[in-house]
Amino acid sequence: MKGGRTAAQMNSVPDSASNTGKREDLPLEGMTLPDSNQQPLGLTKQDVETGGQSQAGTSSVPANGGMEGLWNRLSERTRLLTCFFGIFTCYFYYGIIQEKITRGTYGEDKDKFRYVQSLVFIQCIVNAAFAKMMCYFAAPGVKDTTPNWLYGICATTYMGAMLASNQALQHVNYPTQVLGKSCKPIPVLILGVLLARKRYPLAKYLFVLLIVAGVAIFVYKDNVQAKADDHVFGWGEILLLASLTMDGLTGVSQEKMRGEHQTNSHHMMYNMNFWSIGILAVCIGVTGEVFSFLKFLEKYPYVLGNMFIFSLTSALGQLFIFVTVTNFGPLTCSIITTTRKFFTILASVIIFQNPMLPRQWLGVLLVFSGLAGDSYFGKAKKTKENHK
Repeated sequence: MKGGRTAAQMNSVPDSASNTGKREDLPLEGMTLPDSNQQPLGLTKQDVETGGQSQAGTSSVPANGGMEGLWNRLSERTRLLTCFFGIFTCYFYYGIIQEKITRGTYGEDKDKFRYVQSLVFIQCIVNAAFAKMMCYFAAPGVKDTTPNWLYGICATTYMGAMLASNQALQHVNYPTQVLGKSCKPIPVLILGVLLARKRYPLAKYLFVLLIVAGVAIFVYKDNVQAKADDHVFGWGEILLLASLTMDGLTGVSQEKMRGEHQTNSHHMMYNMNFWSIGILAVCIGVTGEVFSFLKFLEKYPYVLGNMFIFSLTSALGQLFIFVTVTNFGPLTCSIITTTRKFFTILASVIIFQNPMLPRQWLGVLLVFSGLAGDSYFGKAKKTKENHK
């Protein structure tokens, strides 16, 4: 079950395994993907530091060719604007459609969409097809030696992260989900220290603490809210925590792939989604969700179109992130993606009327300040070291 590569925010970019023991910078924001809150699933830290080159010296993006030649003829400003609007547009619509699908009501009966496994299943199919196409055009002749068992483990945690983050929207609003998924540096740092025995600069811990403080302020519930909800930390928050943990474990697996097998980014993207399709197909069949999902589609057929657009914007968004990192570096990409997340939250508040207290806006400010600081100082320092 091998051949191509995996996606998604969405969404983690692991540190290179060969650098274990050295001071490392945290990844931008990972895979995940799928989630929309990540850089391309298969784009690892080594891809970032080498401008898209694999460890074997093979470029993940071809240097020549029709599309590449046309791209190189564009001015740098035009390319940057293309990347910016590509990321912004894809993930803006991704977020809007995701909230519309998972939190909207359908028909006179006010039915709710509760088929998260089916949603992720379709997303993985689109991601796998897109990654296979990228393998053909961007990485022809690149041999993949990564063992299937490693892809299977990585796909399980990758799929689990997507399921948990989408299921969380049944319990929390979209701004909370976006903010929660923005905290990937937290599990990456913790798992990096505990499992990989890595050391990070003091500034890294301070920025992560700033993110933690922002999240704590955002999710804190006043006495009135706490009484109404009957709990302070509910299922939505637990699912987001599980998703972040899965993202961190996915990063560890990706790191092992890059460090031991020099896995090409497009192959990783394809195989992780390919394995996820198989696992989800079994789960959907065993749980019987496929039958209730088909009945739901029969009643509301337009939902399938929304699901396809949701999946397509995710795949295209990851392509734009990959192009941005390889052309302009991780710092520029991080600035764009962080800005995009803020405006996604703002759009959700306006379009779907998700109310936010002044205290919660303060939490958002702290989280994005921590993300910006981590991105700027971490990536700027790494870029400087790479040019020595």
